[in-house]
Amino acid sequence: MTDIDKALAATEAKVGQEVGVSNWITVDQAMIDRFAETTQDTQWIHVDPARAASETPFGGTIAHGFLTLSLASRFAYDCFPPLPGQVMAINYGFNKLRFLNPVLSGSRLRGRFTVKSVKKRSPTELLRENVLTIEIDGKDTPALVADWLGMVVFPAPT
Repeated sequence: MTDIDKALAATEAKVGQEVGVSNWITVDQAMIDRFAETTQDTQWIHVDPARAASETPFGGTIAHGFLTLSLASRFAYDCFPPLPGQVMAINYGFNKLRFLNPVLSGSRLRGRFTVKSVKKRSPTELLRENVLTIEIDGKDTPALVADWLGMVVFPAPT
């Protein structure tokens, strides 16, 4: 049995199961400001703490939704070690994504992953779909929930 076939069988056995919970990451104002500068999204609800405190129901600034989403890659590093024989993994996109709760500056976030599906796309590619839930420490409602696709690439058979 090839490495890709072993990985397929092992992942199929985990469909419906939670397979990883990442470490916590604190999203502070400095991180929000750097993201705003990088993306050129400097809307005041993200970068003006005084105004956000007085003019929003949040009591301060909130992280960009796309900043929260961008942390998914870091969370995945915590939860998905390379599979035997794997050459690389590639972000393949999302089937569904919902932002459910704002992330206040100073919040701690972590990712939870549940395998939704896996299929062999070619002799060198597995397409894995995971449900990603990004939790906010101390909150019942997560920041976001997404069906995230990842392509796991293996060497060409010899």
